[in-house]
Amino acid sequence: MMSPEHLVRGVYANRTLNLRSVQAIGYDMDYTLIHYRTEAWERTAFEHACRVLKAGDYPVDGLVFEHDHYLQGLVIDLELGNLVKATRFGYVIQAQHGTRQLSFDELRTTYAGITVDLNDSRFRFMNTLFTISESALYAQLVDRLDNGTIPGPLGYDELYRVVSGALDESHMTGALKAEIVADPDRFCDLDPGTARTLMDQRLAGKRLLLITNSDWTYTSAMMSYAFDRHVPSGSWRDLFDMVVVAASKPQFFSANPPAYRVVDPDRALLQPHWGPFETGEVYHGGSARRVEQSLQLTGAEILYVGDHLFGDVHVTKSALRWRTALIMRELEAEIAAAADFASAESELRRLMTEKADLEDRLAHARLALLRSNADDVPDDDVTGGDVPGETVEALREALKRLDERVAPLARAASELGNPTWGPMMRAGNDKSLFARQVEKYADIYTSRVANLGRRTPYAFLRAARTSLPHDIMPREIAPE
Repeated sequence: MMSPEHLVRGVYANRTLNLRSVQAIGYDMDYTLIHYRTEAWERTAFEHACRVLKAGDYPVDGLVFEHDHYLQGLVIDLELGNLVKATRFGYVIQAQHGTRQLSFDELRTTYAGITVDLNDSRFRFMNTLFTISESALYAQLVDRLDNGTIPGPLGYDELYRVVSGALDESHMTGALKAEIVADPDRFCDLDPGTARTLMDQRLAGKRLLLITNSDWTYTSAMMSYAFDRHVPSGSWRDLFDMVVVAASKPQFFSANPPAYRVVDPDRALLQPHWGPFETGEVYHGGSARRVEQSLQLTGAEILYVGDHLFGDVHVTKSALRWRTALIMRELEAEIAAAADFASAESELRRLMTEKADLEDRLAHARLALLRSNADDVPDDDVTGGDVPGETVEALREALKRLDERVAPLARAASELGNPTWGPMMRAGNDKSLFARQVEKYADIYTSRVANLGRRTPYAFLRAARTSLPHDIMPREIAPE
C-alpha cells in the first residue's frame, strides 16, 4: 500500500507515457514552474480589480475575498448569474445564485433538462486558480445587481464581462505584477526540487523550453528569483534551450502569429524575427509550429506542462497532439483529506452496501404485498418473490435508522477539499466535469513539477486500469 506522502506527490496517468521517448519538454511559468500562494495572489488580484471597478463607478465598497468559498473547476451560468458544479455528463448537482446556495428543490427546478455544455456560450469554465478571484468578485456583484445597488439594465452576462475586464486590466497595467515582484516571498511558495528536476531532465538529454504568457520583464524577474540560487552558473537562462514570453496561449498553439526576438533583455527591446527559433535566445510571441520546426520535432516527441486546462492542455492536445501534463497544486490537499477520511470512507461504503441490500429487500416485500392482494398472479415466481418474515414497515424503519448513520458520513465526504463545493475532482458519486476534462486532455497530472523529478526522466508512467460498473471485485465472488 502506498503511503499518503507517496499519493500526495504522485504522478497520475490517464494515458501511458514513456518519458524516454520525449525529446523536449515545454513549461508554463505561473502556477507551474512557480507556484503562488493562492490566497495572497488572488486576494491581491481581487483588490486590484475592485479598484478598477470603483474607478468605473461600480459599487464595490464592502466586498470581501473568501478564497475557500470558491473552487477551480466551477462553471458560471451567464444566463442566470449562477455558479454551478456539474458531473462529467454536465448534470448540475450544486449551484449558488450570487452567494446564495440553491436548495435541492430550486436546483431540480432550475436545471431540469439542462446540461452544462462547455461549447455553449452560456457557460464559462473556471479552469485555473486565477479564476478564484473572478468567481468571488462575480458572485458578490450578482447580489448587488439583484438588490439594485448596481443600477440596470445590465444582464448577468454583461456583468461577467465587466468583472473579467477589470481583472484583465489589473493584469495588463502591470501594477499587480509589480507588487508581486517587489515582495515575491509573500506571494510565492517555492519548491527547490523543481530546479533539480529541470537539471536532471537536461542531463538526460531533454531539450527544455519555457513558454509563458507573461511578459519578459516579469518573467525575467520571477525566474531569476526562483531559480538563480539553484543553478550552478547562477542564471536560470541556462536551464532552457528556448524561452518564449508573451506567447498569447492558446493562440500560440492554434495559430501562427508573428514573432520577435528580445535583442536587449535589460530594456526588453524587440526585433522582428522570421526564421527558426535559435537555442539560447528569448522570443516574444510566435507559435508552437515554429517551435516544432526549430527543434525538428513534432507531436508525441514534445511534452508540454502547464496549469491551465484549456490554454495549456486542451488546445495543445487538440491542435498539435503534443503529450500533455497538468499541474494542480491543490490536488495535494484533496488527496491528503481523502487519506485522512479513508477509514470513514470504508465505513460509508459498507453502510451504502447495506442500504442497497435493504432497499432491494424492501422492493421485493412491496411486490409480495401487492401479489398477496391480487387474484391473477401466476404460481411461478421469476422475480425473487417475497422475503419471509420481513414487512414493508419493518424494512422502512430499518432504512430510516440506517440513513441516520449514513447522513453525517455522506456530508463529511461531500465537503472534502472545500467546505462549500467539496472535492474538485468529484461531483457526488461521479467524476466532476473538471475531472472529465483532465481525463480527456491531460496525458498525466500531478501537483507540482518536482514530482516528475521523483519519477526521473526515464519513467514509464502507466495508466491505471479503469473500472466499469459491472466489474466484479474479488470480495463479491462468494465461494461455492
